[in-house]
Formats: sequence, C-alpha cells, structure tokens
Amino acid sequence: QVQLVESGGGVVQSGGSLRLSCAASGNIMNNNIMGWYRQALGKQRELVAIITSYKYPTYDDSVKGRFTISRPGTEDTLQLQMNSLKPEDTAVYYCNARNQDPRNKPLDYFWGQGTQVTVSS
Repeated sequence: QVQLVESGGGVVQSGGSLRLSCAASGNIMNNNIMGWYRQALGKQRELVAIITSYKYPTYDDSVKGRFTISRPGTEDTLQLQMNSLKPEDTAVYYCNARNQDPRNKPLDYFWGQGTQVTVSS
C-alpha cells in the first residue's frame, strides 16, 4: 500500500500562482511514476502532469509552459508549481502514484484524497 497526502490548494485570482505538494509513504518501488490529475465539477478526471522516478516529466498541452512538476529532495515527495493560473484550471487536484515492473508495466495505482484549487476571474 502507498499513502498519498496532498497540500497547498486554495483560492487564487487569475494570473496567480499556487504550489501543490504530495507526500508519499509506504511501499514505493524504485521504478515508479507519480503525477497530478484533476477533476472539474461535472467532468472526468484528467491528466495534468506525470514524472518518472528518473525525473522525466510529461505535461498535458493545457498546462505546458505554466505548470512545473518536480520531485525535489527525497523520491517520495512530489510538487506541482502552477503559474499563470486560469479560471479553467479550477478543479480538485489528485496526487497519483504507481509502481511499475522492469518492463514498465503498471503494478498498482494509488490516489490521494484531493485538494481544491479555485481560480477566480
């Protein structure tokens, strides 16, 4: 099992910035991917950004150039720096972690409880 605890959500005006953090504990393997997903009211959960245990990031086109995902310090922490926020970024943001086998096949999926980000216009 892996436990994920998010923090850093809140309310910000359009154009502002927020930083989300996720602390992971439990059975995290060396080959893993951590990431952020979001779910707006009435919409499906969607990918924001992911980063491998080798710190290779991938971003959704909607956040490229504005958001930065990182794994600073220990391997069990995850951050999302969000700049130039827009009202359409409003959503509940979820931290995700998955372990992978040596061929990068996912072995499991874990989710945090979510943190609300609200961007006012």
